[in-house]
Amino acid sequence: MRILIVEDDVEAAGAMARGLSEAGIETVHAADGVLGLAAAQAGGFHVLVVDRMMPNMDGLTLVETLRREGDQTPVLFLSALGEIDDRVAGLKAGGDDYLVKPYAFAELSARVEALARRRETGSVQTMIKVGDLEMDLIGRIVHRQGKEIDLQPREFQLLEYLMRHAGQSVTRTMLLEKVWEYHFDPQTNVIDVHVSRLRAKIDKGFDHPMLLTVRGAGYRLDA
Repeated sequence: MRILIVEDDVEAAGAMARGLSEAGIETVHAADGVLGLAAAQAGGFHVLVVDRMMPNMDGLTLVETLRREGDQTPVLFLSALGEIDDRVAGLKAGGDDYLVKPYAFAELSARVEALARRRETGSVQTMIKVGDLEMDLIGRIVHRQGKEIDLQPREFQLLEYLMRHAGQSVTRTMLLEKVWEYHFDPQTNVIDVHVSRLRAKIDKGFDHPMLLTVRGAGYRLDA
């Protein structure tokens, strides 16, 4: 897989490139929008990771230009601008996904790989639904029975992982590695605290509980 990183923060781009390289992904870096546009137009990339705010040409203009030219390479926008209107602007410009800074590298890597797979299959998943619980992956919004549920970023990541593994028992180790990026047990109750908060938000006041504790195993999200 070959990724173009369009990011004016050289240090941030370098850290991203190192992480992706360790995952076996080839990267090319462009330090501003004009250079990024030229590199993208040259082609050969599976995914473009584009910062929104850059000198010479901003990320929105870059992607709009590519889309007008018929380039449909998947684009992941990175930005410190995280309001709903900001994300909507990115999608309307032609972006396929939007990740707000600061971000967890595991999430960035997973989103890049997902975009590459979507390009190969031609399908784009923007929603996850488990029973009456719905998650908008682009807008980063969750509803249950039509009621919007306000989640913190880590709670959203936790719920997304549980929804993608609905009906399966998910262990604490799996959550530590996939949601918190810990490859060791920090010997804290961080998971219990977040699960408790998430359960209060998605289950309290509704007809039946969805987030269940599996004794001796972990947790399971059931419709």
